[in-house]
Amino acid sequence: MLGLLPGRPGLAALLGRLSDRLGRNRDRRRRRSPWLLLAPLLSPAVPQVTSPPCCLCPEGVHRFQWIRNLVPEFGVSSSHVRVLSSPAEFFELMKSQISVAKRRVVMASLYLGTGPLEQELVDCLEHTLEKSLQAKFPSDLKVSILLDFTRGSRGRKNSRTMLLPLLQRFPEQVRVSLFHTPNLRGLLRLLIPERFNETIGLQHIKVYLFDNNVILSGANLSDSYFTNRQDRYVLLQDCPEVADFFTELVGAVGDVSLQLQADNTVQVLEGMVHPYKGDRAAYCRAANKRVMDVINSARVRQQVLHAQTFHGDSLLTQEDAAAAGDRRPAPDTWIYPLIQMKPFEIQIDEIVTETLLTEAERGARVYLTTGYFNLTQAYMDLVLGTRAEYQILLASPEVNGFFGAKGVAGAIPAAYVHIERQFFRELCSLGQQERVRLQEYWRRGWTFHAKGLWLYLAGSSLPCLTLIGSPNFGYRSVHRDLEAQIAIVTESRALQQQLHQEQEQLYLRSGVVSSATFEQPSRQVKLWVKMVTPLIKNFF
Repeated sequence: MLGLLPGRPGLAALLGRLSDRLGRNRDRRRRRSPWLLLAPLLSPAVPQVTSPPCCLCPEGVHRFQWIRNLVPEFGVSSSHVRVLSSPAEFFELMKSQISVAKRRVVMASLYLGTGPLEQELVDCLEHTLEKSLQAKFPSDLKVSILLDFTRGSRGRKNSRTMLLPLLQRFPEQVRVSLFHTPNLRGLLRLLIPERFNETIGLQHIKVYLFDNNVILSGANLSDSYFTNRQDRYVLLQDCPEVADFFTELVGAVGDVSLQLQADNTVQVLEGMVHPYKGDRAAYCRAANKRVMDVINSARVRQQVLHAQTFHGDSLLTQEDAAAAGDRRPAPDTWIYPLIQMKPFEIQIDEIVTETLLTEAERGARVYLTTGYFNLTQAYMDLVLGTRAEYQILLASPEVNGFFGAKGVAGAIPAAYVHIERQFFRELCSLGQQERVRLQEYWRRGWTFHAKGLWLYLAGSSLPCLTLIGSPNFGYRSVHRDLEAQIAIVTESRALQQQLHQEQEQLYLRSGVVSSATFEQPSRQVKLWVKMVTPLIKNFF
């Protein structure tokens, strides 16, 4: 859709100026010292974990425990973590989870599609809600759905109209919140037409939660994501603390969003600043407080739970306590939610990702994948400036979602080719094309949307950490949109093998990029695309 901008020079110039203003601090970050990346982790404002060590939870149990200085740490058993591999598996799991939910269904996505598969999901929700009312002991099932306002309102038939029947039939049980970025306001909101307005900022979090089961993914609620658009998905089973956290997080974003009414109008919650009619600074402060309260309270709650579970009852020996059933088994896997909401000055995911890339030592391997290869300058500098080996998986033009689109919108894949070629040339000029390899995913009849990374420590054949969720590692993910992913750190060989197999299955459908790649006729980029790409790259 951004390919239409050449025909709108005034709009392109306006967006370009806005991009310059919003990105004014980028250069300052480009050459930051690795020590400065760790500064937020060392800040005295962040509470430090002071619980005494025990045999069940030795200090320094894994090298990534510094992340818990920023976010809550959830220790779980690896048997509760299941990696999914296909859109069909994701879709069937969603339906089955909805059908057995008793207490809560929480769904956060960019949008809900309008086709028959999406209607199946809505019907499944309706059936489950009906069952909850007709049961001998009616349940208190609540359904909370968070979508983006601009994307969810596009067209006459849209996400809102798909969900109105649920709101009308179950007004006490269903909540639909539509996030509207505070950066789309005033004259800008009036000038930018539908579809283009989505470039300013979006609700991009993808979390699907059913009672105490949580799915983290980059997939939206749309038919292609259920059939032939490859993404990543992980199911956290029977993880009540994780489920509580994401319920509260989605609720917090929902509270600062517009509330869909049964007549298809929207309202703000009483006492809340309007996202685009009210004072922007006041709105962002309120949103920051609401979200950070969730993160900080969960962090403190997890610290207390950890202390009670593993460090309490000092009069008993650990053996006696375990025999009495007063202790949980020691976790072998840790979940860290990483939140990025730059409009609200929340940049936890950015800090953690940059630090992980900075700390990747010689001999380590990083497998990084994104459906949209448009890394921030800071991420590119870290990839080029550190010593680990990188294999970066990206979409070939043929599996880009805009491939074959009508009109100039079909040139969007060419813009990504141009960005990829520029990065490859820089690799070659630095002599790093062997240490940092680009690979392109290709699968006939499919598109590619997977994002995240897998970290293999030096000397290890299996990954010990993965990032999975909504961020694409691009400018939008860092600066414009609301994003969430989780870092999974595991000592379990079985789960490491699951993650390794997931990585291998994706990379097996790829080819290595070389100079010859860009000599192919399909990789020839028109001059106007090369000229426009620098102006619009911060918007996609």
